[in-house]
Amino acid sequence: MAKTPKSAKSEKTAKTATLRLYRTATGQVEETQVDASAFGTRSPRRAQREAVLMYRANQRAGTHDTLTRAEVNATIRKPWKQKHTGRARAGRTSSPLWRGGGIIFGPHPRDYSYALPRRALRYATRAAMAGKIAAGEVALVDAVEMKAPKTREMKKLLAGAGATRTALIVLPEHCENAWKSARNIQGITVKAAREVNAYDILAHRTVILTPRSYELLRERVCTPTGASGRAAGARRAGEEE
Repeated sequence: MAKTPKSAKSEKTAKTATLRLYRTATGQVEETQVDASAFGTRSPRRAQREAVLMYRANQRAGTHDTLTRAEVNATIRKPWKQKHTGRARAGRTSSPLWRGGGIIFGPHPRDYSYALPRRALRYATRAAMAGKIAAGEVALVDAVEMKAPKTREMKKLLAGAGATRTALIVLPEHCENAWKSARNIQGITVKAAREVNAYDILAHRTVILTPRSYELLRERVCTPTGASGRAAGARRAGEEE
């Protein structure tokens, strides 16, 4: 079987995506090409499912509690004598067999949180973004600049980006005015690029990014594990020399 040349492999893996670009200054809608090869072309559901289950489990308070027969506020007196009444034997009214008695094997406060490897979470985020890009549910906005909280301006931005249902707005840095502008709109979430995970992406129909936040998100989830740390160490070594 003939081997595929390296040049053909690189052309096959190279992938650009056509995204909707909304310019806030002029209100024009354009189409732009972005490099999406780092996110890959596959969107495996298993990795995304495991990440979503972990994030949802970590959100659980775990404060549920039921009373056992020892914790029920009831008298310890025997309801009736043991024999010669014609009734079934009974020792306490807190018995789980009685109405208002204790609960057998009921839930008690516990911690549901657990952690997946960081590499698995990054892989899930890449898979979620790859699926959104393939489905055409990613849009770009040239800038999100709000001098004051204005819900009307946020609705205009969402309409220009083509978001008709739930949407996740990813910004390069946290912007309080943008967050306040979107908090009164149902189904709209504003987050910084460093905080976005697979659950955030999958929980919203449309993902809206700025060109800068797109680059930051791609750099964060597509850089090999440990590469950023090695680069920082190399910079520190160069400074010491």
